[in-house]
Amino acid sequence: MKYKYKKNATLISKTLTLTLTWPHLHILGQSINSGTDSRPAAAFDLERDEEAGIETELPLKGCDLSKGKWAFDNITRPLYREEECGFLTAQVTCVRNGREDTLYQKWRWQPTHCSLPKVLLETLRGKRLLFVGDSVNRNQWESMICLLQSAIPPGRATWKMGAPLSVFSVQDYNATVEFYWAPFLVESNSDDPRNHSISQRIIMPESISKHGIHWKPADFLVFNTYIWWMNSRTIKVLRGSFEQGSAQYDEIERAAAYERVLTTWANWLMQNVDHNRTSAFFISMSPVHQQSSNWNDLDGVACARETTPILNTSMTLDMGTDRRLLDITRNVIKATNIPVTLVDITTLSEYRKDGHTSVYTIRQGKLLTPEEKADPATFADCLHWCLPGVPDTWNELLYAHIISRS
Repeated sequence: MKYKYKKNATLISKTLTLTLTWPHLHILGQSINSGTDSRPAAAFDLERDEEAGIETELPLKGCDLSKGKWAFDNITRPLYREEECGFLTAQVTCVRNGREDTLYQKWRWQPTHCSLPKVLLETLRGKRLLFVGDSVNRNQWESMICLLQSAIPPGRATWKMGAPLSVFSVQDYNATVEFYWAPFLVESNSDDPRNHSISQRIIMPESISKHGIHWKPADFLVFNTYIWWMNSRTIKVLRGSFEQGSAQYDEIERAAAYERVLTTWANWLMQNVDHNRTSAFFISMSPVHQQSSNWNDLDGVACARETTPILNTSMTLDMGTDRRLLDITRNVIKATNIPVTLVDITTLSEYRKDGHTSVYTIRQGKLLTPEEKADPATFADCLHWCLPGVPDTWNELLYAHIISRS
């Protein structure tokens, strides 16, 4: 079953049709028209979908949304414009920060056997959507806000940046889209969202209630934890607690510690979440494009100056992603039998070496200087993503899972 959308309607008739035609599109060895569309972009601009010949549908049961390809689309992409979303932070506003090419905004993820629905604000009426995790999850939270704000009249939404909880509220819908900073999900010495650049990262893998009390009640919980695990092969596990001033710790191999944390998280969900009300999701790891040799560019410098995705989907990708952690996540969810949906964004994001903030971002609260921009080997951020961009697709996948479950 899938949903078809009409103009001036929120959720319309059920249908089993999908039509995809792409006028003015030249790809794979042909020219790509990088001209800009002067019309305002919006996640709810259905006229552009009609122009492109797209009928948007709810994915068929059994369709793997993570399998597909990136298709160039300068008709329906971007879903919003950077300058029109006043809620974006300076970390992700790449054009404002000096990036001149905008092709990275014009790629649409096309699953192999289904299509992705538009994100609709009506689904969140009276709901609380909460993202929990690290700065990549915050990246996705900002994307979701921009996807939604296109349909909100001026002055009818508020934004409150807090520590550790930030809240975007839509008054007319009695809805909130929130972000809670917890980079390891469990308690750690990196829990201060403003002061967390700590080289010696220490966690308490069985302590989650300090954070968890802020996560309930919620209608949609969206978790991630990955990049903060990747600065070393081991993780420090505290003996005792931070409140007691404990200073001793054990060093445990990354995968073993990750499994302990995910088990604690799963147990918390079982004990504290009413799954008749709350839908829980876990976002798989977002890749880093730090070594251009990983995509056979021996002359490149990390992700700097990359302007197109990897289009050869048969290419074996190795971006250094620790996929053991993805296997652990799957196994923990299966073993504990908790109703959590794993949203797999990893491979589709590995193709997007062009989408990172690179040198068009901030560092320690300040824009990079011209000297720093000239040294991408040192200063390019190949972890976070420009907006609009790749995280918009993550939210399309998330939304597809939300409406599939409901």
